[in-house]
Amino acid sequence: MNPSASSRSLRDIPAAIWALGFVSLLMDLSSEMIHALLPVYLVTVLGTSMATVGIIEGIAEATASIVKIFSGAISDWLGKRKLLAALGYGLSALTKPVFPLASTVGWLVAARFIDRVGKGIRGAPRDALVADLAPEHVRGASFGLRQSLDTVGAFLGPAVAVALMWLTADNFQAVFWVAVLPAVLCVALLLVAVPEPDRPKAVGRVRFPLRGSELKRLGSPYWGVVAVATVFTLARFSEAFLILRAQSVGLPIALAPMVLVVMNVVYALAAYPAGALSDKVNRMTLLIFGFMLLIVANTVLALTSGLVGVALGVVLWGLHMGFTQGLLATLVADTAPAELRGTAYGVFNLAGGLALLVASVLAGVLWDAYGAQATFAASGAFTALALVGLVALRSRGAGAQPPQITA
Repeated sequence: MNPSASSRSLRDIPAAIWALGFVSLLMDLSSEMIHALLPVYLVTVLGTSMATVGIIEGIAEATASIVKIFSGAISDWLGKRKLLAALGYGLSALTKPVFPLASTVGWLVAARFIDRVGKGIRGAPRDALVADLAPEHVRGASFGLRQSLDTVGAFLGPAVAVALMWLTADNFQAVFWVAVLPAVLCVALLLVAVPEPDRPKAVGRVRFPLRGSELKRLGSPYWGVVAVATVFTLARFSEAFLILRAQSVGLPIALAPMVLVVMNVVYALAAYPAGALSDKVNRMTLLIFGFMLLIVANTVLALTSGLVGVALGVVLWGLHMGFTQGLLATLVADTAPAELRGTAYGVFNLAGGLALLVASVLAGVLWDAYGAQATFAASGAFTALALVGLVALRSRGAGAQPPQITA
């Protein structure tokens, strides 16, 4: 796609979607300042095992995904997306002070759990809000932009954490306190700058979105996307293991967050161009490329024995994220009825969250038992399986052309 076409896509994206992107940026800045340090803090300060890290990360993310199915369905039933998004962001902001105050693993698990409940409440309504606000001809670009801005926060967070760890002589609690401020600003921006769109008259009312009859209306193309994405998520364990992989080959503790900085810089740079390009070409073709990138990344991370190899693997991991996450979200919007988008994103994220729980626990168990190579080899195997399913979907014509869906 040429630069002028990319500029036109950016100009066509509504201001409210830009605002949602910056809301995501601020919350991710806050969250990643904490999460980039949390696995190292758990292992080196509190003495937990790799398997415990995997269990904590998996439960945290699975909790968010389970909550999403209910918040998404409620947003369909009420016809109100912003209300639930604000509730979720607000709850996450309220939990941030718990991290610097926590003195035991139990407190950290509780804080992580409640924070992820907030993420679950806001996730599906926010994605449905993007789908409702985005003009169809820039739907991929809109999701790509939101994903890119979200990811800017994800790499700024670890970068700020690294700087503060250096300035405070590795004072974890001080960094956690600073993380409270962007979370508060995030909620304020959402309340002021993002409108609650009216439900279009052409879009039907939903009485109870989780009924069998309503779920059947989502259709086989949507369920095919969910199935492939779920298997793919089994390959995408928590990025905490990328940090631990870098540490295992000699990266100093104070620089550990740089792993997420590198990954998310690449992710942010790739997400918008990939989304904009998907408005012009077959989305499935781009997804196939993204899946193949993860196979290569896992191969590098499994075989390398030095920091340069880990850095290359982390770059490839970030690139695969840019070519998959926004496109999968766009495919949900393409295939689900407009009045059931909240439910569609909720189901999609529930399936992915349960898969992430299994993936993170399995990654920790394999690492403890057989080493890092086994963890990344298993990820590569699951990616290959998902790739087979994706090729099958593409052969049936899915993603060849975004369908005309009334929003």
